[in-house]
Amino acid sequence: MSEAATAGPDGTVPDANVTGGPVVKLPTSFGVFQAQAWVDRATGAEHLSLSAPGGEPEGNGAGPLVRLHSECLTGDVFGSFRCDCGEQLDYALEMIQRQGGTLVYLRGHEGRGIGLANKMRAYSLQEAGADTVEANEQLGLPVDGRDYAAAAGILHALGLARVRLLSNNPLKSADLSRHGITVTEIVATHVPARAENLRYLETKRDRMHHTLEVTTPNGTPHTLTEGPTT
Repeated sequence: MSEAATAGPDGTVPDANVTGGPVVKLPTSFGVFQAQAWVDRATGAEHLSLSAPGGEPEGNGAGPLVRLHSECLTGDVFGSFRCDCGEQLDYALEMIQRQGGTLVYLRGHEGRGIGLANKMRAYSLQEAGADTVEANEQLGLPVDGRDYAAAAGILHALGLARVRLLSNNPLKSADLSRHGITVTEIVATHVPARAENLRYLETKRDRMHHTLEVTTPNGTPHTLTEGPTT
């Protein structure tokens, strides 16, 4: 799953919208991945693919497991419980390391495409009573402004034209299909509901048509504890 088979000497993929860099090993707590950075030539955004071998044999037609993961600084880096992004990222990396496949980490997708500052504004409106859809609408912003053209370009460059998509969001499958990627199966991601993100998950299920099984979480909201001393 390297660029060599489809990209030119300068890393540019013919008839695609991305430029790939060198493939390097990335050891993580989930295992070792083959990492490759990509530049979206239309927007300048820098993305990353993480691939692991394994999975189903070549030629059976189902394709490898693929996750398109939108950047979420608060969830992915700081472990915020307001969303399920960080836990979905961990789940996807574990599944891909176990079964084989590729995760495409899409930068510039913060807050479903509205950016970090606007996401904080949306959070403020949610604390005043709006749900995640209403908050974006009150700001005059799209409910979901993400585009997956670069993701499709990366998958094409990696030779992944048929994939099993690890996602709860039907829009991702539809958008990939428009860009020539065949989704043979949608594999749901399973992460726990929490008191802090229960309404968020219910809104994604009820208003954004995500295929989620949301159960009432056990326990109470997470509270701050004193950190380690030095």
